Amino acid sequence: MKLVIPGDILSDDVKRAGEGTYVASGKVYASIYGILDQKELRVIPLSGKYMPYTGDTVIGKVVDIIFSNWIVDINSPYEALLHISEHPERIDPCDMDRCLEIGDLIIARVKDVDATMRVELTLEKFRPLRSGRVIEISHTRIPRVIGRGGSMINLLKKELDCSIFVGQNGRIWINGKEDDIDLAIQTLLKIEREAHTPGLTDRIRELIERSKKRG
Repeated sequence: MKLVIPGDILSDDVKRAGEGTYVASGKVYASIYGILDQKELRVIPLSGKYMPYTGDTVIGKVVDIIFSNWIVDINSPYEALLHISEHPERIDPCDMDRCLEIGDLIIARVKDVDATMRVELTLEKFRPLRSGRVIEISHTRIPRVIGRGGSMINLLKKELDCSIFVGQNGRIWINGKEDDIDLAIQTLLKIEREAHTPGLTDRIRELIERSKKRG
């Protein structure tokens, strides 16, 4: 783990410059305060609101319906638009609330973000998430929940007997038996609290094993 501040030199390879960086005079610099991901050459912010990027997969909540668009809260300062054309079948604008109601949770992909921060979504799964539970953690901890090469999330899915979907906007959907969901939430909150401490994977495995023995 390496903390960086704005202006720190990260690399001479400008082709690798990722999120949270900028290029000047042939070098890559940190543009925000955070943790350096050397593999992808990006800086993961330690705080702040989720900022959507094209291609992100998110869990959104329908908060309003206007002509031809559902307005979706994506846990960001910017609401997103889901156009009626994203529905797999042709529907009349008057029937939009029959497909997705205000309050429904959906899994979506960020289709486009323009210069004015107009965010457009496309659906990964049209069926709304009407079972299970959704929790919110800091979006900056999502890379740790996933782990290097998917190691942490694969461990959780294997050991927790739950379906888990992780949105890059800090929302996580969990579905299964109530006791299993409770343990999953306890485990995810521990990852959020201890994301930047060494030996976390082993502690998570021990937590799950202890909980299973007790239960």
